[in-house]
Amino acid sequence: MSTLSGYKGKALSVLTSFNARVWADVEIETDKGNFRGIILPRSEQADDLHVVVKLQTGYNIGLAVDGIKALKEIGYKEAKYKIPEQEFPFDPKKPNVTLLGTGGTIASRLDYRTGAVIPAFTPGELYGAVPELADICNMKTVKLFGVFSENMGPEQYITLAEAIGREISNGADGIVIGHGTDTMHHTAACLSFMVQDSPVPIVMVGSQRSSDRPSSDAAFNLRCASHTASRGPIAEVMVCMFGPTSDSYNLLHRGTRVRKMHSSYRSTFRTVSDIPLAMCTPDSVTPLKKEYRKRRSDRNVKVDAVFDDKVAIVYYYPAMKPDIIDSLVENGYHGIVIAGTGLGHVNKPLYEPLRRAVQAGVHVFMTVQTLWGFAQMYVYDTGRDLMELGVIPASNMLPEVAYIKLGWTLGHTREREEVMKMMLTPVNGEITEREPHDGYLIFQGGLPEIEDFLGKYIR
Repeated sequence: MSTLSGYKGKALSVLTSFNARVWADVEIETDKGNFRGIILPRSEQADDLHVVVKLQTGYNIGLAVDGIKALKEIGYKEAKYKIPEQEFPFDPKKPNVTLLGTGGTIASRLDYRTGAVIPAFTPGELYGAVPELADICNMKTVKLFGVFSENMGPEQYITLAEAIGREISNGADGIVIGHGTDTMHHTAACLSFMVQDSPVPIVMVGSQRSSDRPSSDAAFNLRCASHTASRGPIAEVMVCMFGPTSDSYNLLHRGTRVRKMHSSYRSTFRTVSDIPLAMCTPDSVTPLKKEYRKRRSDRNVKVDAVFDDKVAIVYYYPAMKPDIIDSLVENGYHGIVIAGTGLGHVNKPLYEPLRRAVQAGVHVFMTVQTLWGFAQMYVYDTGRDLMELGVIPASNMLPEVAYIKLGWTLGHTREREEVMKMMLTPVNGEITEREPHDGYLIFQGGLPEIEDFLGKYIR
């Protein structure tokens, strides 16, 4: 790396005038105040108007070059951002956990050449970064993929499900899956159908902040997930991520009822239309629900890893045109999940294309955009008309979960009655008989009827 890698134009001229180098520890006087930190390389695509400095707090800032009055180098040490892999120590008294790596931010670092967050850490490097994991369990690491979660799909789902089955059969006391957060809820739903009746916890974990950032949630999430997998009582597919924005506890969300609800908050995952399964820390699991699948001592697990990828989600919007539905039919899709308005509605121009779709053998299911609540299509004429056309209400399945389940179902059969039966028969909590009031109201806050819940479990 050159002494001023990535810098150009004005920024390069200013740094050259002070004989500054990338990775130098410097004191900088500016018109905004004085700063001390390490000069970082810049992205190749970055402007020439700023110098990037890592402060002693660990945070990076950009200093406008026009405001720099003086710069003094007081030390120099080129940074190495490679974390060496370390073999996980074995303690026969500790439970055995398998960490399956798929990629994502929990296994990422900053690429200073491009300024992008890139998959970089192998599962073995995660131990090098978080040695406290050895205090919790023995951990075997298997890197299945190294991709961002948007590149996960049926091929990866099947590979992952089969790997989980093998590890459980081979004696793993719990499974941790490192996964990118963007589509973690899709994969969690899919594994809930593909891996059934597990005797041990299957815990998906990620991070919203890359591992090289001081605000990273990666280490805390990994520790919580590892404890849950190795010692927790709940044998289900779960997502383990921040509860509040502070580093105080995580929540365990059922794989079929969880959704990423914020693009950047660390506490981005929320259980929808229910309450979370449990709270957890690096040394505890506190169930919030009484009903859950319990850990067992046997090695029996059912892996049912099939998927038909000719399924689509259609998010209805006012004035949607018929050709949207027609195009899916013409392109050979076998299933359509509609996220409809209100109780499960679309406009009348879509009626005929939906009729044609059903007649062509396409399986059409209705969910609701509201996320909370049920598709209750018998209430209004619109819903009744759609059901007459062959559109099937999907109860209170989340749209993404209905999409995943329909793909999994059509991997088994395309016979209409059997598809309907499989879709509407709950497998792992994707359909509930009713929604508890606190599953919705807890998100609104301040209502008397949830004060007891908040006081008991959160405050």
